[in-house]
Amino acid sequence: MKICRNFLAALVLVSLATAPTFGATLVIVNADGPNEGFNDPTPVAPVGGNPGTTLGQQRLIAFQHAADVWGSILDSDVTIRVLAAFNPLTCTPTSATLGSAAAIQIFAFNDTTFSELPLTWHPVALANKLVGVDLVPSGGSSDDLVAQFNSELDNPVCLGAIGWYYGLDNNHGSNSDLVTVLLHEFGHGLGFANFINEANGILPSGLPDVYSTYTYDIDAGKGWNQMTNAERVTSSLNDQRIVWSGINVQSAAPSVLSSGTVPRLTVNSPNMGLFSVGIAQFGAAISSPGVTGNLVIAQDVDEDGAAATATATDGCSAILNDVAGKIAFVDRGNCNFVIKAKNVQNAGAIAMVVADNAAGAPPAAMSGVDPTVTIPSGRISLRNANRIKTQMSSGPVNVTLATRPDVLDGADQLNRPYIYAPEPLRSGSTLSHFDVSATPNLLMEPAINPDLTHGVDLTREQMVDIGWFTDLDGVPDGKDSCIGSSQSPTVVIDGCDSGVANTVFANGCRISDQINDCLVGASNHGGFVSCVAHLTNDLKKAGVISGSQKGAIQSCAGQSSLP
Repeated sequence: MKICRNFLAALVLVSLATAPTFGATLVIVNADGPNEGFNDPTPVAPVGGNPGTTLGQQRLIAFQHAADVWGSILDSDVTIRVLAAFNPLTCTPTSATLGSAAAIQIFAFNDTTFSELPLTWHPVALANKLVGVDLVPSGGSSDDLVAQFNSELDNPVCLGAIGWYYGLDNNHGSNSDLVTVLLHEFGHGLGFANFINEANGILPSGLPDVYSTYTYDIDAGKGWNQMTNAERVTSSLNDQRIVWSGINVQSAAPSVLSSGTVPRLTVNSPNMGLFSVGIAQFGAAISSPGVTGNLVIAQDVDEDGAAATATATDGCSAILNDVAGKIAFVDRGNCNFVIKAKNVQNAGAIAMVVADNAAGAPPAAMSGVDPTVTIPSGRISLRNANRIKTQMSSGPVNVTLATRPDVLDGADQLNRPYIYAPEPLRSGSTLSHFDVSATPNLLMEPAINPDLTHGVDLTREQMVDIGWFTDLDGVPDGKDSCIGSSQSPTVVIDGCDSGVANTVFANGCRISDQINDCLVGASNHGGFVSCVAHLTNDLKKAGVISGSQKGAIQSCAGQSSLP
């Protein structure tokens, strides 16, 4: 799928009020002409809960169904308009562009009145939500998303037997489920996309976007909004080393992602974290607890060397140095993978790691058959291999080749899901998707996988992180542990106003949130009052409140009828 990147950028000063209610309305604006696209009169039978009796009707009903799914889980008082069309797009018997959707415009705010991230680009639908009115009213283009999908999939010449499935029940079989594709593409237009040029790292008008704020490079120790252009260019190819850092996605990841099925190379000492590996079709399967040992570059005779004493590191002949009880590190090339594995195994190695000899990521699998090879093997990218080799020049490197039941598939050790960053750069896909290593497959991976349902998995939490449910307490929502907390300026308990300022802490929580925790954990009134007493004592010791303020809060708690 291709992602449209056309947008109009506008920095706005606004002085409006917003009072959103839960839920949002998405409407499909039909941009098709007579007798084509949504207006195609071709008779069809209703399918999978879609009651349309013409091809055009079924397409429009599927579009609105996907729009209603997003509307049921977002929060905006402003109608979101999707300018949509079905047009003949690129299609052959083996490949096709399914469709695309994107934000038409982006907006940045000059202060924190409407966004906790000032001077940061937001897609127009989100900007409208934050302000509470349409920022481009009649007189300009009030459409928020533009969507275009391929009508050629209904032509049997396109993709052979694979066509659009217009049902609403996910029973698509081998066909492409339009509702799923729409949910994915609408996700891009609503905020699952950055607006930075990944090829040169340049920010639009010099400003970052809300998505890049939570695009974090583990190796650089920076978010994309904090990097230089050159750093962003380097980071864009950093496979499985870029994560989504928003805490709402991070908190939800354990309930969505499985663990322990994706092989990893863990660099234990010094701690360099996890690296993706391509698995071998030969030898022992990579499993848990796996194999742990020092990584040693295997040396063998250089068959092409001019001198008889020349050595190589490709593992294509008998190993000359000591790799016994260690994990052998060999370079790809000059012979089959199974030959390398057999040579290091004969030398006593307990596993093999193959370093790619050309740029590319994620690393591919290794083919070959040799039943006498019994050690596990994994392949890593050239970029990561060079990084590890540099570290090896400074001292021993200890690694583990294993699946990790303690780590979520498609995430790092802190439960932060990986962002897709393959090598080479894939314009329109790089960084604007979750990584393909996630298990189960996620809606916002770069490919629409057939096992997807009509849910949005972690994408809703990503929308929370970027501000679709903001409480404007000054703490960016991707760092806010208490989104939706009381907006009361003072601490009020069961109608009793203590007069004490309802302080906002660095994690986005307020004093009222901590009192609510006491209420949730209390089995009776006495327990609630006791908890509030301990809480206010701690707040006084920390210098957050005074002694008289402590007494005022405790008095309100005692007078309440809670729980």
